[in-house]
Amino acid sequence: MQFTSTAEYIATDDLRIAVNAAVTLQRPLLVKGEPGTGKTELARQVAAALGMDLLEWHIKSTTKAAQGLYEYDAVSRLRDSQLGEARVHDIGNYIRHGKLWQAFTAPSRVVLLIDEVDKADIEFPNDLLQELDRMEFHVYETGETVRALHRPVVIITSNNEKDLPDAFLRRCFFHFIRFPDPQTLAAIVRVHFPGIKEALLTAALTQFYDIRETPGLKKRPSTSEVLDWLKLLLAEDLAPEDLRRETKTALPKLYGALLKTEQDIQLFERLAFMARAGR
Repeated sequence: MQFTSTAEYIATDDLRIAVNAAVTLQRPLLVKGEPGTGKTELARQVAAALGMDLLEWHIKSTTKAAQGLYEYDAVSRLRDSQLGEARVHDIGNYIRHGKLWQAFTAPSRVVLLIDEVDKADIEFPNDLLQELDRMEFHVYETGETVRALHRPVVIITSNNEKDLPDAFLRRCFFHFIRFPDPQTLAAIVRVHFPGIKEALLTAALTQFYDIRETPGLKKRPSTSEVLDWLKLLLAEDLAPEDLRRETKTALPKLYGALLKTEQDIQLFERLAFMARAGR
């Protein structure tokens, strides 16, 4: 089975090639890119397109690699032993299966998303090397070895906030999602807003790219943010002329959907002031 664009997700040619190459090689697909470029959604769409279930493991700064395998609840076992519970004699009752365990023992092949791996400690990726490579791990408390019944399709996302270890990178197929060009972004917008008028779409995307490429911008708006912005424009029933009129003389219409820092708002306020003063 080959991954292609879906009714809800526009995949560029190089992204489709990367997904299918990773599936063929049976390597984890490491996807990097700006926040909001559809990295997490990619895993959901790959699962839907390939007819597989999806398991999502969202990484936090406090997440440890071992939690993806399993966790032993010693506290509950101690409490049950004090209460005289019969289940205390089976240590397996206190083993909580992590996402890798669930993916390895699933009855059919699944897509496993390890989301925002760069949020965790720098050693986190290295701690998963053997498990992702060999598709098995040992459970010390029970003495069993958990092996993958079906090798999952592993998709790992990163916002590029920190460098990942070389040993980890060698075991992945890598793809960087570039910010979409105007034609691709227009196609993405039409998927989400099929009834949008072309004149409004053209005016909005022209202004959006002008905003995004403004020198000195601290946080450039992403794909998800332009979709939010367009949803508001449509809800307000704004015309293309409403956008063009404000481009150089004030903050963008409904700018809170696009500008997310006070520095960027102040930047556009200064530009608007300069534009009015230069008249």
